[in-house]
Amino acid sequence: MDAAAPRIYLDHNATTPLRHEVQAVMAAAMADAWGNPSSVHALGRQARDVVERARAHVAGLLGAVPEEIIFTSGGTEADNLAIRGLARAAWVAKGPRCKDQSPHVISSPLEHPAVHGALAALAAEGFAVTLLPVGPAGEIDAADLRAALRDETVLVSLALANHEIGNLYDVAALAALAHQRGALFHCDAVQGVGRVPFNVQVAGVDAATVSAHKLYGPKGTGALFVRRGVSLDPLVAGGHQERERRGGTENVLGIVGFGEACRLATAEAPGGMAGTTELRDRLERQLLDVPGARLHGLLSERVPGTTNLGFEGADGQLVLIGLDLEGVCVSTGAACTSGTLEPSPVMLALGLSPARAREALRFSLGRSTTAAEVDRAAAVTGQVVSRVRAATPVAIRP
Repeated sequence: MDAAAPRIYLDHNATTPLRHEVQAVMAAAMADAWGNPSSVHALGRQARDVVERARAHVAGLLGAVPEEIIFTSGGTEADNLAIRGLARAAWVAKGPRCKDQSPHVISSPLEHPAVHGALAALAAEGFAVTLLPVGPAGEIDAADLRAALRDETVLVSLALANHEIGNLYDVAALAALAHQRGALFHCDAVQGVGRVPFNVQVAGVDAATVSAHKLYGPKGTGALFVRRGVSLDPLVAGGHQERERRGGTENVLGIVGFGEACRLATAEAPGGMAGTTELRDRLERQLLDVPGARLHGLLSERVPGTTNLGFEGADGQLVLIGLDLEGVCVSTGAACTSGTLEPSPVMLALGLSPARAREALRFSLGRSTTAAEVDRAAAVTGQVVSRVRAATPVAIRP
């Protein structure tokens, strides 16, 4: 790589760069809103003021009211709070009617590791967990959800958009099915909010997870929407913060940045991602010209900017390293699982063999991606794939 050449960042699903406007409001809060927002004196009230202003901005982006927003340390905590907190509380309410059955939750094998971690915690407590079947392009059939629902089902948790292949799902239809059988519906909306229109009232979900750093905000801050009237068992006890639903002093700086990122996303919608789909398609066309390339996921109904491809005979980790040396940043899957040699569970759920699953690469574009970057990345990818194939003995190729 030419040391003077700027890096091409195509890993926006892992994280997005902090916007300058967000940096500015965080810097101001660092100087002026450093008090404890639970304190009743003037400095505490000043900190509380900026937290509540940010809460209103997050609520505004989601179509919620501020009282329905709970701030967390990020998407992972929000997913855990939603899945474990809602399921436990719902079973207490439903249990007497299903006293001879185990409480039941439904999800899919395509979900983020945070969701699967929360499901594993529930399973350890005695909850039955059903993962829905998925199609070869990551389709989820509403009929399969309908068939899986039981009287003892307390919660369904399915994402708005998949973190690896970018598929968009009709969560409104899925939530309606859950409600018909008396179950709550949680939506991990981290990869969709700010990229596609999403309104919690229109979607009819009971809870939704969002994360600041996927929206050009700071890391370490997330939020959970919980519809008014829905019971939630807190995971973090010991404080009265967040209406006693999440104890601990609020991360004021992170929350301020999150709020500003949501305010900007609301103001720019739907034009904020204009052109990203066209650039994604431009990149995809060029990558599919590489011999042995294949696309993972749906051709339509995807978030702007995400494409996932495999290159036959080229290990994805080796291609990623080669691209990094050329100044192009991509990923092989969820950033939370980077470093593992195991194939992506999402790729395996699509029916790929472990060898084919290891060939997958995710390219995710953002609001600042240019056509020149896309063309350069496509050209370099073809070259790197050829080099990896040439250096890999046929006997051990994926």
